[in-house]
Amino acid sequence: MDVFVARQPIFNKQQRVFGYELLYRLAGQDRYDFHDGDRATSELIANSFILIGLEALTGGKRAFINFTRNLLLTDTAFILPKDLVAIEILETIEVDGHVVDACRKLKQEGYLIVLDDFMFKPRFEPLVQLADIIKVDFKKTAIEQRIEFVRKARNDKASFLAEKVETREEFEEALSMGYSFFQGYFFSKPVVVQGRDLSGYKLNYFHILQEVNRPDADFEQIERIIKRDVALSYKLLKYINSAAYGFRTKISSIKHALVMLGMQEVKKWVSLIILRGMGADKPDEIMISSVVRARFGELTAPFVGMSDRSADLFLMGIFSMIDALLDYPLSSIIDELPISDDIKGALLGQDSCYLDVFQLLISYEKGDWNSFSRFAAKLGLEEAKVPELFISSVEWANRFLDLERGVL
Repeated sequence: MDVFVARQPIFNKQQRVFGYELLYRLAGQDRYDFHDGDRATSELIANSFILIGLEALTGGKRAFINFTRNLLLTDTAFILPKDLVAIEILETIEVDGHVVDACRKLKQEGYLIVLDDFMFKPRFEPLVQLADIIKVDFKKTAIEQRIEFVRKARNDKASFLAEKVETREEFEEALSMGYSFFQGYFFSKPVVVQGRDLSGYKLNYFHILQEVNRPDADFEQIERIIKRDVALSYKLLKYINSAAYGFRTKISSIKHALVMLGMQEVKKWVSLIILRGMGADKPDEIMISSVVRARFGELTAPFVGMSDRSADLFLMGIFSMIDALLDYPLSSIIDELPISDDIKGALLGQDSCYLDVFQLLISYEKGDWNSFSRFAAKLGLEEAKVPELFISSVEWANRFLDLERGVL
């Protein structure tokens, strides 16, 4: 691939994913170059949409894509499916009659028009009247401005999107101000209430997670742990008998599954199922992000000299947002899990042989390209290999969630 692409979720009021903003840069660049925005977006469309497929990137949700003036005027957007993209107009664009006409044409054809990093200026007024969504950067604006923007907009059909919402408090604040969409990492933060215990079913799940990940657990113990929970046994066998594995003969028992897949693979699937159950009352994106990180770490292992530790890197990813699933401090949860000290250290940001890998995964996920390049160099990882690994991880996570929904 000639383009590095990551994504950031955009949520509605119910904290369900409405779409993803695509974060990208060209290979060989340290960051997004506004002067070469035409080429960057063109490469993104060519590589990511035509070669990979939009479904792989967004799971069928809308892709929010930055469009430059030139790309607007050359009708590039019309090659994309209107029900799966949102056309973002950057605040740096030169607004004139040609740009307004191009946006009006897109609007008439049913494309979603989004104004990015919006500030009220007279030159933007014609675009405000065409906009479906207006994005307001919560890091760049004061509370009074955020309220004023919603009040002053003379377009009753436009919805407002709060961008860079990093805490639950900011989410609640934006909600009360009349914002309809929310972008940022607020969803991944736990809501910790001092003195509150885990609810009954989550506590039960957590005990299974502890038992199944014990390093001294043998085949018989793992089988007994899984068989104790009928729903867990049912889902595990459903997964293993799916097309994902393609076994010619049906796997009919937990013991059979352990023999065919091996203990590490079964532990991996049990952990996935358990965490999914724990997050039943949480936004799906927490689980999706966790699974992407897990698979991303597992696939990266051979390229950073850790082929024999891929299972650890998978667990590192899958447990990386367990605090948000349980609304409990990460340090307290990690302390109770029978996983390696290196996994614990990486998740807590402490010295660990896995810390650089974990930071590489997070920096790529967030589109922090400078940090990503730094960690890739430190690990001796060829950067060009990573976009394919990330896309493969997103596809794998989507298949897991699709399969999981099918067995409920």
